[in-house]
Amino acid sequence: MGFLVLVATSVATYALFSLGLNLQWGFTGLINFGHVAFMAIGAYTTVLLSVAGVPLILAAIVGAILAALLGLLIGLSTLRLREDYLAIVTIGVSELVRLVAQNEEWLTKGSFGLQGYQLPLAALNEEWLTKSKFWVWVQGESVLLQSSVGLMILSLLTVALVFWLLERLVRSPWGRVLKAIREDEQIAKALGKNIFWYKLQSFMLGGAIAGIAGSFNAWYISNVYPTNFEPLITFNAWTIVVLGGAGNNVGTIIGAILFSAYYEVTRFVLPAIIPLDSNRLAAFRIMLIGLILIVLMMWRPQGMLGKKEELTLGR
Repeated sequence: MGFLVLVATSVATYALFSLGLNLQWGFTGLINFGHVAFMAIGAYTTVLLSVAGVPLILAAIVGAILAALLGLLIGLSTLRLREDYLAIVTIGVSELVRLVAQNEEWLTKGSFGLQGYQLPLAALNEEWLTKSKFWVWVQGESVLLQSSVGLMILSLLTVALVFWLLERLVRSPWGRVLKAIREDEQIAKALGKNIFWYKLQSFMLGGAIAGIAGSFNAWYISNVYPTNFEPLITFNAWTIVVLGGAGNNVGTIIGAILFSAYYEVTRFVLPAIIPLDSNRLAAFRIMLIGLILIVLMMWRPQGMLGKKEELTLGR
């Protein structure tokens, strides 16, 4: 049961992280290969502020705001240029953020990372759990599981709220402008829309959502290391969005579920089938993801729930 609780929290965190990328690329056509930078900003800000005594909710909000400000800085310098410039800059910024976190030990503790900080709903006590039938299932587990149950509920509620808000936004006139920019921004510009401003809004909002995901990621793994924010995390989010279908929030949620299920299943199945050491096995799992994506692009390039006429990679 404890394992299922942790998996559900992981799925919610990845779904939240990928929803931000789906807004930027799936709905607006902005190629962001450094999405993990926003997660890193949100994670470190939340933890550092909570250690300083700031309430967790306020710390997470500040983390999301700083992630949005990072999107503002990147957007102001690149969104007037071609999409490939944005892709290059975001990769560089994500590595810059990670290297700063690794080397500025006075602030981030460097490679030793941040540990032992406060977690949300950690005070969830036995008396509250005994009032629900759920306690029958988790009785005997550690206090960590009790706090993880609260974190799971909080993360799922946050994903549901963000999903609802995004659905309302993308179905509004604002969202229709984003789709028009994705299809052909010159047409949207001819209709009198401020293309740069809409792109900037989408990029900042997607970054803020990733910043919130960073807070949940820090709470989920109970420590923050620079290695937690390597480019592979961005690749995972792209895999989820492509798998579910670009420009479809429901597809992103389903993609996050399937991606997490793949990782958890292969963690137990592959060692029993393939005689490799742990490092090679991890690389083999990533190679399998690449193979699955190749097959998916050949069979259904729009993803499971995406629409082929809305693809943006070929622009």
